[in-house]
Amino acid sequence: MAGKSTRDEIVAAADRLFYETGFEATSFADIAAAVNISRGNFYYHFKTKDDILDAVIAVRLASTRRMLEAWEEEGDDPAARIRSFIGILITNRAKIMRHGCPVGTLCNELAKLDHGAKDDASRIFTMFRDWLARQFVALGRPAEADALAMHLLAASQGVATLASAFRDADFIRREVEGMAAWVEAQRPPAPAA
Repeated sequence: MAGKSTRDEIVAAADRLFYETGFEATSFADIAAAVNISRGNFYYHFKTKDDILDAVIAVRLASTRRMLEAWEEEGDDPAARIRSFIGILITNRAKIMRHGCPVGTLCNELAKLDHGAKDDASRIFTMFRDWLARQFVALGRPAEADALAMHLLAASQGVATLASAFRDADFIRREVEGMAAWVEAQRPPAPAA
């Protein structure tokens, strides 16, 4: 596989820096230094920080889409697929404790700035919401599917926020176990024989 292009390296560095230090606090110079390129070479690829933000959001959307597709292929049933979503809190717990949820932090910051890209960034949450709702439909809860999806999204964001505030890995583990049990409780009762 060919190496990353300079443009891809810029986007990857910007994605990391926007997550770790925030969009507003990250400068062109910070991103150029992370990639070790001159400002002239940098401007060849991106004219504005908003152009970089658009590219970062596009990469995050594509990455989320691939992850959801993989969960579809790997999950034996809807509850297992939903547990894959919950499991990202464990998989990414070290980063979440340091910086919060990458989607939530970007959406929050762009909303505070009333940035034009805030709706584009929130499309990642919409992807999760729609995907989770489809899983709850498949689980046998079509009437409540969207409400259940939103409840789980809210719970995961709450866990990420508090994990970042308290830096408590045990808290994350307990909450993930509780959410997994909650998902199992959402299965409709088996019909009486």
